[in-house]
Amino acid sequence: MPNVRAKPTLRRRRLGGALKGFRAASGLTLEAAAVEMGWDSGKLSRIENAKAHIWPKEIPKLLGLYGIEDLKVISALEELARDAGKQGWWQTYGNIIGGGYQDYMFLESDAVGIRVYCPGLVHGLLQTVAYAREVIAATAITRSSDEVAALTEVRQARQAVLTRPGRPLKIWAVIHEAALRQQFPTQPNVMTHQLQRLLDLSEMPTIDVQVMPIGASPHPGMTGPFDIVSFGGPWPTVVNLENLRGGFFMEGEDVAVFEAAFERTVAAALPVDVSREAIKKIMDEGAHQ
Repeated sequence: MPNVRAKPTLRRRRLGGALKGFRAASGLTLEAAAVEMGWDSGKLSRIENAKAHIWPKEIPKLLGLYGIEDLKVISALEELARDAGKQGWWQTYGNIIGGGYQDYMFLESDAVGIRVYCPGLVHGLLQTVAYAREVIAATAITRSSDEVAALTEVRQARQAVLTRPGRPLKIWAVIHEAALRQQFPTQPNVMTHQLQRLLDLSEMPTIDVQVMPIGASPHPGMTGPFDIVSFGGPWPTVVNLENLRGGFFMEGEDVAVFEAAFERTVAAALPVDVSREAIKKIMDEGAHQ
């Protein structure tokens, strides 16, 4: 059976893209930069296209050729070079996790903050096990029961970023009231426990939860869910959009549109403290049904 080259990790693709961008901005050709590094142009081309590895110790010299002296930028690319070839813990789940989902988890694990608007369900990083199982079973309509169980495990494991030592992920979630009133007829306690989970998480200094009331004025979030993923260092912010067949990313000028949309969506939602009281009220109403 022929050998199959593994798909480059998202980190390696982001590193290669950054190096290519810095070279282009410097005005150096591929051939000229390669000569200065003592490489053939093919090696540098493979690095820029995420098909070859670059050692962290080579990063400062290469960036120096491009006129990059910012130590934060250099350090960020050195760190990415160290981690570029690493596989995520989710690789053990094999083909159960699609390529787009794997890419998103790479982004999530590298991110410093995520801003999300959730019109139809609670964000995956904030879900209880029981809630995750129910919504995955309902939405992953092509999956077997074993795959639903595996995807539920993955969703729970992702939540480690919320409490990782030194740099817990910051999350700002706006969740529509309709999602908080979801009913699970065969599992009546699922939503009660999920609402309590939101209250518990919202006490953490790195997590803000706002409720979008049913009677809110019109806002950009009405067009659908989105995640705005932010990073440290030189890495640009990324927007993730999801549908039944997976997700896709948007970068560049499109990001500013979603950031402005999030600000307006936040303005239409209940303040954080009022949102906590709204969640408690929904819990009480559910308990008396």
